[in-house]
Amino acid sequence: MTRSTRATLERELQEMQDDLLRLGDRVDQAIADAMRCLEQRDFDLARQVVAGDADINALRFQIEENCLQLIATQQPAAGDLRSVVAAMNIVVDLERMGDHAAGIGRVVLRMGDEPLLKPLIDMPRMAEVCRQMLRRSLQAYVERDADGALAIARQDDTIDGLYQQIFRELLTYMIEDPKTTTRALALLFSAHNLERIGDRVTNIVERIVFMTSGEMREVNPEPRDASELQ
Repeated sequence: MTRSTRATLERELQEMQDDLLRLGDRVDQAIADAMRCLEQRDFDLARQVVAGDADINALRFQIEENCLQLIATQQPAAGDLRSVVAAMNIVVDLERMGDHAAGIGRVVLRMGDEPLLKPLIDMPRMAEVCRQMLRRSLQAYVERDADGALAIARQDDTIDGLYQQIFRELLTYMIEDPKTTTRALALLFSAHNLERIGDRVTNIVERIVFMTSGEMREVNPEPRDASELQ
């Protein structure tokens, strides 16, 4: 590869990374806005979150197209090729996170003026941990820091724990008073969207590991049998 060809490849790889980070910033803001519109029952903001999902989708497709063109025209190899393939997978997970944020916005709109069943305590914490994980995973992507990324993936246990706590609490409400079911489910759906965002960050971690080492593996595997749950 000539020096000029290498310079072109490096420039396009940098543009790819910049676009991916721009998408990550948009998704991070969408999560923050989704949580705020739920807490404040802000219907205008909820509509913005839902509408903004189209922009997130469009940017994802643009990045994917650019990656395919980069592969076709620059023919990257080894670590460079892994970087492009990893980016194409990461933007899919980022776009899905945008879907989950929009899902919370839709819950808010469906709830209308129905009051929240209970004060939001654990859910804002879930959202904040999700956003921290997302931002740290993108930093690990930039720094090619697989060890740091693996540490981030372990935070998904915190997300899962908070979700299970919310699930049990809302289930208790529904059992004690079936009339609360609709409002309880609205909060449960919102919490589930946040739980899925945590899983998506774990997927990003797996791609960072692949990008840096060439190894493809699940970083937070599910227990294989009941004995592992003990």
